[in-house]
Amino acid sequence: MKKLYLTAVLLISLFILSSCAHKDSVPQDTTNTSPNTAVLSVNDFLNDQENTRYTYVGQGNEYASFTTNVDYIKGNRVQLRSNNGGTEIVKVIENSNGELIQLLARGETYFREDFTQSALLKSTEGANKGEVLLKEPIAIGTTWTLPDNRKRTITNIDVSLSNPEGHYKAVEVTTEGNEGKTVDYYGPNVGLIKTVYQSNGIEVSSMLNKIEKNVPFEQTVRFYYPNVNDEKLYYMDKKLSFNTNDITRQIFEKEFKNSPQANLGKVLGPNAKINSLYLNKDNRVYIDLNKEFVSEMNAGSGYEGMILRSLVNTVGGYYGAAKVYLTIEGNPYVSGHIEKKKGEDFSVNINNCVGLK
Repeated sequence: MKKLYLTAVLLISLFILSSCAHKDSVPQDTTNTSPNTAVLSVNDFLNDQENTRYTYVGQGNEYASFTTNVDYIKGNRVQLRSNNGGTEIVKVIENSNGELIQLLARGETYFREDFTQSALLKSTEGANKGEVLLKEPIAIGTTWTLPDNRKRTITNIDVSLSNPEGHYKAVEVTTEGNEGKTVDYYGPNVGLIKTVYQSNGIEVSSMLNKIEKNVPFEQTVRFYYPNVNDEKLYYMDKKLSFNTNDITRQIFEKEFKNSPQANLGKVLGPNAKINSLYLNKDNRVYIDLNKEFVSEMNAGSGYEGMILRSLVNTVGGYYGAAKVYLTIEGNPYVSGHIEKKKGEDFSVNINNCVGLK
């Protein structure tokens, strides 16, 4: 039980603290520049490098190794995605008023969606401004208290560290609580270099091992297609690539307009558009399409139902949802064969579906 608790604490700590890295992502020249001879700001540690993947190698726990990708960069906010092989956590980090603040940490998020302006962030407004990761002045003794009453302090600004990427002069930040201590090391123009968690003789650490530029984030997505010759749906697992700030609905729209085989139909016509696509708080996927989705379908009731099932199964499966609320130009779905009332959704149904070889 204690081991499980420590593992959970470690996961939260690692995913939160991997949130910082600067756009240049290069080692410091330790012969010419040192943090204690330059005035630093939290912006020096904010990850705003597009299409970059950071790989950390861990010791002491199977979840200590992880990768971090940059999903979105919007103004003074950055959305990051971390994967340790067991789960994915999405974080939104804001640079504001001399503080680097984690506004959102959403676990088990295997779909890609822009949360930088999400309603989920409203809970951080007012008195609760989220968790402060780093705070100015970047100087020894700067201290603040976290929402869970842990104490976080800048304890050193000139620590020498080395990894395969180079040599660094790092800022040391120590977080202390009832269950243990975490020490993090941040490098200007790099971000998090190393984190060490200690509790009751147990030590778990993660060290930056590789910085890869021009690397898109990849996901495997199952797409469904109607068969023009029978009543079955056929599916194919496709690997999609997402660059930083890519809009997910546009990637899906492009894929829906193609068919992997001649006997399989396309889900969207040439002029059909996905106006919006997201997972709502009611755990339903909301997808709105333009009127050309219906007008270009040119299908009987049976084939129309197969097209709709293909669409619903694909987006529902991607978001891990059982229900999909489909609208046309903001209105309930209506065609010559199917009519939905306001609020009435479609259900994911994978029966009678066949995988393509």
